[in-house]
Amino acid sequence: MGEIEIRDNRSAGLLEAHLDGEVAGRIAYFVLAGDTAALVAVHTVVEPGHEGQGIGGALVREFYATAARENVPVVPLCPYAAKWALKHPDEAPAAPADLVREAEEQVKAHPEL
Repeated sequence: MGEIEIRDNRSAGLLEAHLDGEVAGRIAYFVLAGDTAALVAVHTVVEPGHEGQGIGGALVREFYATAARENVPVVPLCPYAAKWALKHPDEAPAAPADLVREAEEQVKAHPEL
């Protein structure tokens, strides 16, 4: 296995993991609109044949690192990202409850997110 390269395709709402020249996984996300900005992880996908190689964890770790660099919280609506966050509280601070509610409301109002 080669080295995982992670690229933020913000305009498409995708954080992508590239491995050996192909997309091996991605996090679909959006930037929470409102008074307080946040990055909202909606869905994490690892492509068939790439499972069990640490790609999902690398994506979520980089998602939280990106948010930290931008000084915004992460709202992990994606079950995989939420589970990862519980296992890595030192890298994944919990989002304020009001931001979680706001993100959930945005997803309900805009299912395309």
